[in-house]
Amino acid sequence: MFDTRPDREAEVVLVGRSNVGKSTLMRKLTGHSFDTGGKPGVTREPNHYDWAPEDFVLTDLPGFGFMSGVDEERREAIKTDIVRYIEEYADEILVAVLVVDGKSAVDIIDRHSGPDEIPYDVEMFHFLRELEIPTVVAVNKMDKVDDRDERLDELCDRLGLHPPWKQWRDTIAPVSAKRDQLEPLYEAVRTHLHEQQRDDLFKFF
Repeated sequence: MFDTRPDREAEVVLVGRSNVGKSTLMRKLTGHSFDTGGKPGVTREPNHYDWAPEDFVLTDLPGFGFMSGVDEERREAIKTDIVRYIEEYADEILVAVLVVDGKSAVDIIDRHSGPDEIPYDVEMFHFLRELEIPTVVAVNKMDKVDDRDERLDELCDRLGLHPPWKQWRDTIAPVSAKRDQLEPLYEAVRTHLHEQQRDDLFKFF
């Protein structure tokens, strides 16, 4: 299912729950339209976008977590595929962008936190960091959030980052993809690219 990846050494991946705006973000980053739908879970396979002369690919991985109309077995299979893909290409992934919904992320994390349960977003964040993949959390839909700093501090706390969020600007990027407010994400991604001596890729971000 996930074997459509172009033969590129360098990659940036977008990962996150269904319906957090990953595909909108992908469209803004590439200027290219991908299949997105009103229903969560439309992206079932990776969308790859490669710039022909460049040894670089941007990948939008399928959404994980709850999707209406998709049974649990299928959801788990998608999540397993995502995990396997990231593990397989970890050495090529320069930056992972974990996209969350700024308005609902903390509530979703709290709802799924318990002695036997780790919320998907938290689990994915730590999984990426364990693989030593530089990770930026794109906190999307921030145009709909009133108590901005408080909400971002709470998110940091849930991810195990000591608030205030402003000390984590290379990790936490408040954005609104629909409104083209993406500068914090670009800055964070560029920080990680620079650390890996890939300033040549700045033109994409």
